[in-house]
Amino acid sequence: MTGGRIADRLAGGLRTLPRTLGEALRAVPGILREDLWTVTRDPLPRMRWLGRLPHGHVVLFAVIMGSLSFAQYQEPARSGTIQGPVPLIWLVVLQAAAVLLALTRPIPAWWLSTTMLLVTALDMDDRVPAQLLYPWNFGQIALHTAVLFLLALRVRPRIAAEALILTLLVGALTSALASRLHQDGLGNAIVSFTTAVVVGAALRGRRVARTRLVEQEELTAEERARRTLLEERNRIARELHDVVAHHMSVISIQAQVAPHLAENPSDELRENLAGIRQNAVEALAELRRVLGVLRSEDALADGARHAPQPTLDRLDELVGTVRGTGITILTDVTGERRALPPGVELSAFRIVQEALSNVMRHAPGAEARVELGYRRHGLTVRVVNTTPDRPAPPSPGAGHGLLGMRERAAMLGGELTTGPTPDGGYEVVAVLPTDHPAPSAAAPETAEDPV
Repeated sequence: MTGGRIADRLAGGLRTLPRTLGEALRAVPGILREDLWTVTRDPLPRMRWLGRLPHGHVVLFAVIMGSLSFAQYQEPARSGTIQGPVPLIWLVVLQAAAVLLALTRPIPAWWLSTTMLLVTALDMDDRVPAQLLYPWNFGQIALHTAVLFLLALRVRPRIAAEALILTLLVGALTSALASRLHQDGLGNAIVSFTTAVVVGAALRGRRVARTRLVEQEELTAEERARRTLLEERNRIARELHDVVAHHMSVISIQAQVAPHLAENPSDELRENLAGIRQNAVEALAELRRVLGVLRSEDALADGARHAPQPTLDRLDELVGTVRGTGITILTDVTGERRALPPGVELSAFRIVQEALSNVMRHAPGAEARVELGYRRHGLTVRVVNTTPDRPAPPSPGAGHGLLGMRERAAMLGGELTTGPTPDGGYEVVAVLPTDHPAPSAAAPETAEDPV
């Protein structure tokens, strides 16, 4: 780039700078009006551990500092040095009241306190003895420091900075308009006010960050629960595939064989049976396609994927396996044992399996009991364990067992109840109907394994 082009750009920038600066200055009154011209209520929140104890401390601080401010002017007032048109007591009381107002309405409280600082300084200019600070004494500085601190705790840092700058401008203005020399108190005020704003803004930022972190953790927990629910439903869908595929295959075979079992079947019957078989074959193909999507990220081996799904006929085998780990298990079957719909058999077996797994993980040394109750319209499954004889080791991650059992029961239109027993154990009770309407889509639930 040549020197001429650089010069042209610099000249253009210098011509643009006043215009930009002017626009910024014209925007300042609007920004200040939007930020500071409000009476919005913003109460100081309760603290988690201390409750409203800090509120009481603020009230006590306002009383003490107001008394200090009045006492610093009281001796000159007795000697007749301070005699102004505005009673001194009202100036002090109103500024102390600004601290109390800051507990609920910080911006109006700042306006009140700043106004009192201005009025007090102008009223006391030619009456304050040389030994007193001017434009404000220690009590006034402390009271306004509290107001700025309570303001910075609730508003954005930009608004707190604007309030600080305007306060310091008021101090500079009153010092410039002073009719005689005074002991300078503006330096102390600058340090105190700035510290209050910086500390308050930092504490507010910390509180906002903590609030956002809690909100993010809640969203993460909800997302984790939703993902867990979907994973459990996918697992259940994969397991039920064999059941549905079996029925569809039987329908297809029966539709193919039926014409050969009838004597002189009509063409309409052959055509209808062929259509039934064709629909069954297509439905089975679609089912396999959907299952392929569900199993696209399944890490199980092919042999495990396509193994027959278990039923209650394998309950003794399951109980024997768990007994091999050293747990005492009793079984009890009531009612007339009979073949149930495959979905009910599979869900009952998985509920018992998961409940016994929870006993092994969370109740070491406890005894377990498995009860099956065959009813006319369903099956009742109850797995209960006694009190563990030692603490359970910590379980890695969030448990999904209860969520999976609940989903299986809801899928069949049944119910699942879980909870501790009076003797310190834990029980899982599932009621699985054998004839039920299709369940409606349930909202995601969160559940954890018993501890």
